[in-house]
Amino acid sequence: MANKPRPGAVRKSKKGPTTGTGGHGRKALEGKGPTPKAEDRPYHKAYRAKQLAERSSARRASGKAAPARRAGGKAAEEMVTGRNSVVEALRGGVPAKALYVAVRVEMDDRVKESLKIAAERGIPVLEAQKPELDRMTEDAVHQGLVLQVPPYDYPDALDLAEETMAKFTKGYIRNAPLFVALDGITDPRNLGAIIRSVSAFSGHGVIVPERRAVGMTASAWKTSAGAAVRVPVARAANLNNTLKAFKSMGIFVLGLDGGGDVSLPGLELATEPICLVVGSEGKGLSRLVREHCDQIVSIPIDSDMESLNASMAVGISLYEVSRQRAGQ
Repeated sequence: MANKPRPGAVRKSKKGPTTGTGGHGRKALEGKGPTPKAEDRPYHKAYRAKQLAERSSARRASGKAAPARRAGGKAAEEMVTGRNSVVEALRGGVPAKALYVAVRVEMDDRVKESLKIAAERGIPVLEAQKPELDRMTEDAVHQGLVLQVPPYDYPDALDLAEETMAKFTKGYIRNAPLFVALDGITDPRNLGAIIRSVSAFSGHGVIVPERRAVGMTASAWKTSAGAAVRVPVARAANLNNTLKAFKSMGIFVLGLDGGGDVSLPGLELATEPICLVVGSEGKGLSRLVREHCDQIVSIPIDSDMESLNASMAVGISLYEVSRQRAGQ
């Protein structure tokens, strides 16, 4: 007797009878388990809301300023929050677009001083309801006081170098161009301290990379103690290409790093147009940046176990350059 298919194994359709898979498609029918919660799905708006809430919670715990956002996610303006932070920023001369004060805010000495400084500097003072301040600061702890800091207007690094070299060549400035470039530095307080040193020793500008680097935040402004008004901070789209362009202009590129081939007191290029490049305290100069340096300069210190903070190393180096230039 011929084998007959079991009942139901043959599916009939408009195209005629078809044989089943014999169970081979059973696994595909088992599914992928329960559907994840909306907040656990990366492409769901609930997931983004959860991430935002976690960042806001972390910011409240740390007391950091909350950056305002443009459409597209780019940082537009920084919001300095909290009474201590706001009054210190105003004391330090941080440029401000507006001072927001909560309606019926409880007045204390910090609020009174903030209002006084804002009035003296002509900074608009605006009242806002607490929910509006919460929204502006992404729920950071603001204590009814928020300072809006406009984005810094960075000049182009190559334009700044070309203009400075032209002024030096024509005799409009006496000292040879002197720049400091930052490689891998992310602490705004280091940037502020470096700006202060550049101003103190007649430098002509600070160069910061466009990506993965520190920028001009309220903290950098405050640490510079007003020097950021006098010293331009320029942006370099690519630090390595910028250093190559500097060299083609006649600017010597000197890297600051331990174990260099030149000791700072023996620096013979101090009176020439130079750009000092400093790396982070932990990693130092990156390999590509080091390759683009004309010389690697080291600061002699008593102990091999010690290292200098980036801003301190820049200050010592600029002092030595200034000392040699004064004696030429």
